[in-house]
Amino acid sequence: MTIRRMDNVGIVVTDLDSAIAFYTELGLELEGRAQIEGVWAANVVGLDGMRSEIAMMRTPDGHGRLELARYHSPDAIVTEPAILPPNTVGLHRVMFAVDDIEDTVARLRKHGGELVGEISRFEDSYLLCYLRGPEGTIIGLAEQLS
Repeated sequence: MTIRRMDNVGIVVTDLDSAIAFYTELGLELEGRAQIEGVWAANVVGLDGMRSEIAMMRTPDGHGRLELARYHSPDAIVTEPAILPPNTVGLHRVMFAVDDIEDTVARLRKHGGELVGEISRFEDSYLLCYLRGPEGTIIGLAEQLS
């Protein structure tokens, strides 16, 4: 076997507290926060003098995690345009299964979430949407229909 599991997806943010609030509202649980620095960390990420703070967010089932990272040194790089369209090459989105897509969207809007398109029905199987979360990250939501 090559891998055992996918451990986490990392997302760099400029406002760690706001990102934690957004993902907590989505239903993830804050597993912990930590300062990350030192030679070992700089060697892993390839950034001399690297210093960051991370928050590990866990899905309710305990199998998935998002690692939110705020870089203090060197500063995070913000690219232009800051809000990239869904067809941009690279990390596309993170998808979450939810119980009630309408309620989830309404709650996330209070934390700055914005629909990319609209909530759409796929046959009799799913309600789906893309929502922009912190730093413009695209969050996919899927509600399975019974």
